[in-house]
Amino acid sequence: METSNLMIQRQVNIKAIVTPRWKEEAQQALQTQLNQVDGQLQGLDMQLQQVLSDMQKQSIQPPGPDTLQQMEGVKMQFNQGKSELLEQKNQVLQQLQQVQTLSIEQQVDQGQVVSNFAIQVGDNLISKMNVEILLRDGIVEEIRGDI
Repeated sequence: METSNLMIQRQVNIKAIVTPRWKEEAQQALQTQLNQVDGQLQGLDMQLQQVLSDMQKQSIQPPGPDTLQQMEGVKMQFNQGKSELLEQKNQVLQQLQQVQTLSIEQQVDQGQVVSNFAIQVGDNLISKMNVEILLRDGIVEEIRGDI
């Protein structure tokens, strides 16, 4: 009797064990993100000042109502971008705080990867779909589930 199988894909959850090294690396990565967002905020402020300055130079003095309205529109656009960056910064700060409160040996979600696997008649699909990889400082410590 011939058995046939089918190759399909599944999402494999990756978990990490919190170690001092993991915490330090996570905090450094988040701090780098914070620095990037701060740099973007500073750049946005400088860009706004430059645009407003250019608009004033190009307009008659004192600026007319159309120019003032355009300047307000530009300010609103920049403020919207600034609000989005501030929200992003706030999220990174919250993540940083969460990392700092994690206890050593705690397991945390690290993401997902896609894995191909074969199934055949009689296999338990649910069991084969539930696979998890556990890492300690980037090294696979355990593969959980029906490979």
